[in-house]
Amino acid sequence: MLFCNHFTPVNRITRPEDSWNGLSLLTNYQETMDRTSSHRPEDLVGQGFPSPTHQRTPHHQDDDVDLETLVNDMNSSVETLYTSCNTHAESTPLLPQGHSPQNQQAPHGRGAHPQRPLPPSSQETLHHSQPVRITAVRRLQEQQQQQCRPSSLPAVINPFPELCPLTSSPVLSPIHTVSEKHIIKVFGEDGAGKVVEVPADMRARDVCQLLVYKSHSLDDNCWSLVEHHTLLGLERCLEDHELVIQVKASMTSDSKFLFRKNYAKYEFFKNPSNFFPEQMVAWCEESNNSIPQTQLLQKFLNSSSCPEVQGTLHLKETGKKSWKKLSMFLRRSGLYCSTKGSSKEPRHLQLLSDLEDCSVFTVTTGRKLHNAPTDFLFCIKPSKVSCDCKELRVLCAEDQRSRNCWITAFRLLKYGIVLHQNYKSPQQHKSPLSHFLTPVRSVSENSLVAMDFSGRTGRVIENPLEARSAALEEGQTWRKRGQRMNVLGSPLHPSSVSSVIHKTQVWFHGRIMREEAHKMIVQQGQVDGLFLLRDSHSNPRAFVLTLCHHLKIRHFQILPCEDDGQMFFSLDDGNTKFTDLIHMVEFYQLNRGVLPCKLKHPCTAVAL
Repeated sequence: MLFCNHFTPVNRITRPEDSWNGLSLLTNYQETMDRTSSHRPEDLVGQGFPSPTHQRTPHHQDDDVDLETLVNDMNSSVETLYTSCNTHAESTPLLPQGHSPQNQQAPHGRGAHPQRPLPPSSQETLHHSQPVRITAVRRLQEQQQQQCRPSSLPAVINPFPELCPLTSSPVLSPIHTVSEKHIIKVFGEDGAGKVVEVPADMRARDVCQLLVYKSHSLDDNCWSLVEHHTLLGLERCLEDHELVIQVKASMTSDSKFLFRKNYAKYEFFKNPSNFFPEQMVAWCEESNNSIPQTQLLQKFLNSSSCPEVQGTLHLKETGKKSWKKLSMFLRRSGLYCSTKGSSKEPRHLQLLSDLEDCSVFTVTTGRKLHNAPTDFLFCIKPSKVSCDCKELRVLCAEDQRSRNCWITAFRLLKYGIVLHQNYKSPQQHKSPLSHFLTPVRSVSENSLVAMDFSGRTGRVIENPLEARSAALEEGQTWRKRGQRMNVLGSPLHPSSVSSVIHKTQVWFHGRIMREEAHKMIVQQGQVDGLFLLRDSHSNPRAFVLTLCHHLKIRHFQILPCEDDGQMFFSLDDGNTKFTDLIHMVEFYQLNRGVLPCKLKHPCTAVAL
């Protein structure tokens, strides 16, 4: 194309319509030359087109048109138009198509010849053939887009604004910002706090895994984050799916988070009969016990439903320390009390609390503060920041089993299938720290097998139970071998080692009082087999085993005994002796012995 070949190169993007405008100008000019062939070429040159500077050749006649000269003149005129448009575009506003207003004067050429006005058709053609100053238009579009762009979107230059605007570009769409970080403080059992930075979408289970990793503890899916209100004397364990930042937003300045074990969090899925007495479950009474209670409860628990719970509770009157004994009914729609005995008729039922915007708490301030009839208190608190004491529903059960039934039924009715998913799929949403928490074994460790060398030739032990017993026997053999080495060559007597080796264990809590040991057992779930060891205050040389069985906490004294000049420990008056407390705990973890149940869950207190 002639116009493009003779055009002076500039650093701008040429649009297709600009080239067509140039061709239109050339066509109109040639048509004018054909109609006015009797005039001189200088008369045909419009405004802004300079006259040719070189001489004509003698071979051409006067009425002929020199095409090469005409093209050169047009190129010079187009350059003049571009220069003029650039000058006016900086001082005058542009229309949406990039043209100047209609009343603007036409630009002047650089030639020294007098200029003549063009015919109306030529002026209109010349006006519509003015090139668009792409730089100015693009700058105006970018300014408009900067005003509409959100602050979080980076300033990215759009290389093709005419083809794809920045606001509608799928590639340059606003980037999703990372969730904001929040600071929370979590306290351990020893009262020491730890500051943790968590995102807004972090769940309670993920925070527990983070704290387990930082405290170098074992993640056994029994850790819980506890919401504790000091002034109200209330606390509850957060569910694994709850967002910690949302819970923090509903807490006051005196509230705090605690980090501790809770073995009873999902115990009702394993042993539902321990949590739902027959007289408290309405469907058990309706079926006349024709269906086994375990199967009935397990069916409804696994299907995310819960039967109606009924029973008698003591309700604290608002603003008073007096209590009223009422018949209560817990349904999916809320907690109701009967105004006429144990009647279930709708006209006799009064709604005490809704389940959607409330949470169930255990009362930690004790029986004396509330003048309660029993020690088994719990409370239903609205989930909002400023909660008046008048809005609290403080209730009192007859025993620990009935209180566990009310609290467990409240959780099931509120969260439903989510609790079952948390119990069945603890690794459904893996934490980013899972690769740190998973122990890494080498190739040599994976290739190890249990061997028996008691005979002439060794054999591989394939039975897992036999392999476990062989490992225990091997550990006992190494322990006895170490004792013989201490007697022969070490200045440290084995009795002194046995008296201090248990202090490194998580289940030993030193010289805590009986009440404090009882409180720790209650806080960590009161499940069967939950235990701890402590020093005895009545006998300085003895120890005490605190064990929970059937929601009852019992204490067993461990007495020292001497045999052949060596010190042992025993729970059954010397019938079964152990060289140290670690050996004794390992034995009762495998054998019940004189205890009501095996030792299953150590009561631990982790320092953050």
